[in-house]
Amino acid sequence: MSTKLTVIVDNISMNDIKGEWGLSILCEHNDKKILADVGASELFATNLEKLGFDIKDIDYATLSHAHYDHSNGMPRFFNENEKASFYLRKEVSDNCYFKKLFVKKYIGIPKNVLSEFSNRCIMVDGDYKLFDGAYLIGHKTDNLSKIGRRESMYVKTPSGFKPDDFSHEQSLVLDTSKGLVIINCCSHGGAANIIKEVSKTFPDKKVYGLIGGFHLFNKSAKEINRLADDINKTGIEFVCTGHCTKDRAYGILKEKLGDKLQMLHVGLEMVF
Repeated sequence: MSTKLTVIVDNISMNDIKGEWGLSILCEHNDKKILADVGASELFATNLEKLGFDIKDIDYATLSHAHYDHSNGMPRFFNENEKASFYLRKEVSDNCYFKKLFVKKYIGIPKNVLSEFSNRCIMVDGDYKLFDGAYLIGHKTDNLSKIGRRESMYVKTPSGFKPDDFSHEQSLVLDTSKGLVIINCCSHGGAANIIKEVSKTFPDKKVYGLIGGFHLFNKSAKEINRLADDINKTGIEFVCTGHCTKDRAYGILKEKLGDKLQMLHVGLEMVF
C-alpha cells in the first residue's frame, strides 16, 4: 500500500492555486488522511478544495510547532471538520515571541484556540502512536534553547521570557514501503538532529526521507553547507524542502544533495 503526500500550502504557488508564507501537507497513509499543519490563514481550506479534497474527510490533524504560519488555520479547520482531533505537543501554548533588542512580536498560535476548542485538541507527550504506521515524535536533542536564542525566538513564562527550546515541536513519522518518512514543517531543532532522533527512536527501521522547511533563509552559506554534509552523513535518500528554507539556501543544498533533493510547492505530490 502506497503513501501519498500532497502539499496544500507553501510559499510557492501553482498556476491559479495560491501560496503563502506557511506550510500544510495532506498525508494519505494506511487508508487515513492526516493534515500536517494548517498554514498561516484560511488559504489551506481553499486549496484543499481546489486540489480535490474535502476538509470533512480528514481523519487526523497535527501541529508541527506553535507558530502562526502553521497554526492560523486552526479555527477554520475546527469549524468545518467535525470529526478529527488535533494533535499537539503538551508544551504548546500561546506564548511564542520573536524578541530582539526593543522589538517584541507575537508569533504563536491563535490566541484562545486551545481553550475554545479544548474538546478537539489532544496534547501528547513522548513518542505517540496516532495509529499503526503513524507516529508523533518530540525532540530528544539537548540544549535546543541555544537555537532559540540565536533565532531570537522566546517563550513567555511566569518568570519572564526564556529562549525557546522547541519542546512544542514534533515530527510526524510515517512508516512507508520505502522506509520512515519524516514531516517536520520548520525543523527548528535542526534537520540533521531530527533525522538522528527518529533513527534512535526506531533503531530497527530505515529512515528514508525528510520533508519540511529547514529555517535556512537567514543562515550563512557555511552553515547551510555544514547542514548538507550532516544530512548526507545520515544516509537518507530523499529530502524535500521549501517554505523557510527559501531559494538561496535551496540552491546551496542542491549542490551537495543533488538528485535526492526536491523543492516543495503547492500541489506537489509525493508517493512512497
